[in-house]
Amino acid sequence: MHTEFILMTTLKNYLSLIKFSHTIFAMPFALIGFFLGFSAIYNDYTTGEHGLFHLFENIHLLTTFGLVVLCMIFARSAAMAFNRYLDRHFDAKNPRTAIREIPAGIISHRNALVFTFISCMLFISCTFFINAICFYLSPVALFVILYYSYTKRFTALCHLVLGLGLSLAPIGAYLAVTGEFAWLPLFFSFAVLFWVSGFDIIYALQDEEFDKANQLHSIPSILGKNVALRVSELLHLLSAVAVIFAGWYGKFGYWYWAGIAVFVGMLIYQHSIVKPNDLRKVNIAFMTANGIASVVFAIFVLIDLFLH
Repeated sequence: MHTEFILMTTLKNYLSLIKFSHTIFAMPFALIGFFLGFSAIYNDYTTGEHGLFHLFENIHLLTTFGLVVLCMIFARSAAMAFNRYLDRHFDAKNPRTAIREIPAGIISHRNALVFTFISCMLFISCTFFINAICFYLSPVALFVILYYSYTKRFTALCHLVLGLGLSLAPIGAYLAVTGEFAWLPLFFSFAVLFWVSGFDIIYALQDEEFDKANQLHSIPSILGKNVALRVSELLHLLSAVAVIFAGWYGKFGYWYWAGIAVFVGMLIYQHSIVKPNDLRKVNIAFMTANGIASVVFAIFVLIDLFLH
């Protein structure tokens, strides 16, 4: 019983280290990419037959689906653990982040680095069993998501690098199914790029003064809160344009456009509750609004793919 308690506590600590709950941001878009690829191959639009009904009969596709989910988990785990490892000294100095696992002494920085390495190896192993192109591109994906942790040290464009890392989810999942590039999943990748960059700027508002004092770069620390929020709004406008264009290009139906209404509505909502002089609702904007935006939008997209 004591051993089980230790294992559960350790698991809880590592899930907290990597903020596992934040997987909710990118995972829905990975599912969109997967099922875009699936429908491109298996839907028969001449007969109206939807390949989804045969998904559970195809062991290869079910395996690929599971591997895509694991890739998302391992890639994000590696990125978050490495970020916590690299930023441990800054986190210890920042009152907002001093309670994180490494500065608080709950997880050692060496164990966090080992966890990062294991997650990277598991990610690459999963891509090996998907297809050749995913395997060959896996080091590129890892480079992008790990490199992000360095960027705040020299560029305020760090938010865009984070967005780029998460934007690999839709196109990566599409490649896992089809083995080929296509424009439609790329539009969703652009949507993720601008969406994530925009809400990361909102989150960074909390550390404007700390970043300035420690020579760390971010849009808020360089431009100030007011202009930073305007930049975030512009990025979210571009994200909305990307999903709208994807809907037009992909000839989606009513369910998709209903999903866009929710997605855009959540973007507007988060900007309505965060003010330069009032950051009390940043976490609601960051977690709740964006979590609803990604999950609900993905649900409507998948419904449209197989009912339209």
